[in-house]
Amino acid sequence: MTADDSYRRLDDDDYPAYTMGRAADMLGTTQGFLRAIGDARLITPLRSAGGHRRYSRYQLRIAARARELVDQGTPIEAACRIIILEDQLEEAQRINAEYRRTAPRHPANT
Repeated sequence: MTADDSYRRLDDDDYPAYTMGRAADMLGTTQGFLRAIGDARLITPLRSAGGHRRYSRYQLRIAARARELVDQGTPIEAACRIIILEDQLEEAQRINAEYRRTAPRHPANT
């Protein structure tokens, strides 16, 4: 691996750069919270060669959203489901917009 490869990883939102302890510190939460959202299948951290969980910046943003909902009183399972549904809706809207952009135009019936 070259230095350029290492530097590119710094900009990669999907690179699993953060240990569970560091991720919990950054989010101001517990490692148990991260395990719980993993158990709810909101995020699936990658594992190091030693089996330790590693989180990406993208996963940390999702975890931060879950924490925000939980801090507002939403049960963790419900918070995870809400985030999953929000993500599915965003993807459906993106696909729909792409379809509208590329779909052939049909003349109106008169």
